[in-house]
Formats: sequence, structure tokens, C-alpha cells
Amino acid sequence: MPDPRDPEPAGRSDADAAPPPTDGDSVGYRGVTACHAVGISYRQLDYWARTTLVVPSVRDASGSGTQRLYSFRDLVVLKVVKRLLDAGVSLQNIRKAIDTLRSRGVEDLAGITLISDGTTVYECRSPEEVVDLLQGGQGVFGIAIGGAFKEIQGSLSHLPAEPAEPAPADDEADDAPAGDELAARRARRRAG
Repeated sequence: MPDPRDPEPAGRSDADAAPPPTDGDSVGYRGVTACHAVGISYRQLDYWARTTLVVPSVRDASGSGTQRLYSFRDLVVLKVVKRLLDAGVSLQNIRKAIDTLRSRGVEDLAGITLISDGTTVYECRSPEEVVDLLQGGQGVFGIAIGGAFKEIQGSLSHLPAEPAEPAPADDEADDAPAGDELAARRARRRAG
């Protein structure tokens, strides 16, 4: 029998809540949201985007005032970069690992474990591969990407997302008086 003091309706749990989208097709996450979900500073995020370590796949910044939008997969990759940096892996080796991860879909990422000896990063897809690396003395630490995947999903459950496609621009240029050239320019800029 449900507890009457329970604020949630009977039969509903966190598992019933709709999970955040796991692909960049429908929504994107702004830089500030990405920072909160991943646990990095905005300065790090900006640097990684400008140096093309992790470029937002939904929308990159295209000038002053525009917002980058990161996909769910981008956030998982950002989390992996943070963990590798925290473990002392060089940025050069992280770039190699990230280039490999970029080519994979989100579902594929969840089944990968990265093992590193602090110098080289190895990709393992099965427990047997992990054991083989550890027995060979090559692995010092591992990052289960499926764990990062779940952490990001949990973090995003209370953070805002926005549509990947920008809202259609109003046709202010058509409605603007002949003398309102500034409004017409703004409308053209929003449209394309």
C-alpha cells in the first residue's frame, strides 16, 4: 500500500520519467548546460571548441551573440575528455581517442571501455579485451563510457535543452515600413 505522505503518484518512479534524448537530432544543450552536466568550466569548454578537440555537432558559434549547441553524444565525449585529463593522459593522446569516438553512434559508445596506461588509450569492447590488457600489464585505469552515458543522462534530467532547429524567423522585412532598413537587415540576418 502506498504511503500517503509520498509526494509522487502511486506507481510512478524516476524510472518512469522520460529520459533525456540521447541523440543530437531533436535537441541541443547550450554551453552552460554542457558545463554543468559534464563538470567542467566554461573556459575549458570554450578552449576545447576553439581548438577542435570537441566541436558542438548541433550548432557551432558563428559570431558574436550566437550560442553553441551540443548533442548528447558531444556531452558524453566531453565527459570522457574530462576523465582522461583528470587521469593525466596527454592532450595529444586524448585527441587520438576522441577522433575514434567521434565516428561512433551513441549506442555504440555505451559498450566501449577505454583503458589507459597514462600514455596510450586502448578501446575495449568486451570484458575479455579488458582482462587481456590488464594481464599484459598495459592498463592502469579504465573509463566505462556506458557509465559516463548514464551520468550525463542523470545530469540532463534537470537541465534545460532547446530545439536543435532555430525557431522560424518572422518576416519582418516584408512587414517593415520602407524607411525601416535596420529592421529589414535584422530579419534577413535571422533568416539566413
